[in-house]
Amino acid sequence: MKPVDAIRRKLRGVVAVLMDSGATEHERENAATLKARLERRLEQQGAPNGDWTDIVFRLGRKIREIKKSAAPLSATDDSTKIAVRLGRAVGQGLRKWRAS
Repeated sequence: MKPVDAIRRKLRGVVAVLMDSGATEHERENAATLKARLERRLEQQGAPNGDWTDIVFRLGRKIREIKKSAAPLSATDDSTKIAVRLGRAVGQGLRKWRAS
């Protein structure tokens, strides 16, 4: 499946060159030739099999994306959070004790 994806990616790049209004005549000619060659290779490679390996590959990619998009870890560690909460509780207790 990987070679098919690479060919499709290259083909999208070639089409982008063809659609670019600033491309020269020679660039368009080269891109058209390359497009025809890539389309031929894509037809020869065929569609992916659709078996379990494709599914597992896509699942692995999604898991990798999920891991990358997770929120960053907190700058303070757990012991600091506990100390802050304890300090607040003691401070509130002292205020209530002084008020009574």
